[in-house]
Amino acid sequence: MRIIKRTPPRVSQIFADYNPPLYFLTMNTWQRAKCLNNLGILEALRLYAEKNIPQGRAIGRFVVMPDHIHLFARLSTDSKLSDFVRILKQSLSAVLKGQGLESPWWQPGFFDHILRHDESYSEKWDYVRQNPVRAGLVKTPDEWPYQGEIARIDRV
Repeated sequence: MRIIKRTPPRVSQIFADYNPPLYFLTMNTWQRAKCLNNLGILEALRLYAEKNIPQGRAIGRFVVMPDHIHLFARLSTDSKLSDFVRILKQSLSAVLKGQGLESPWWQPGFFDHILRHDESYSEKWDYVRQNPVRAGLVKTPDEWPYQGEIARIDRV
């Protein structure tokens, strides 16, 4: 049995094509608590995103569900995805704390996926925006008030 002890050399070459990468991110609440679908969280997400635009960090389309958030983000090459998500969670946690909810608020970590050339941002978005419909929260995606687009992110 052969054990690979380091990243295969071709990985850096592959990911160079996605520079800067377009991420699809998901963050879940602790024990899937249903506490995110409110105007305070929506405003905090928008504020965080707007403050990050000058540094080359953009949040594109997003859907805030009661117990998780899906969003698309593109970061400058000098930004760390883990820092971006950590500070976003801190910003949203301040809202949850202000609403009287006790911590912990978030599951550790997050899920990320780099969209590749053969994957369509719009196809992924269409799937994500159907989440509230699949969850039985609304009849059509346009009825869900906790979604939108903060910065336009084009797939290159």
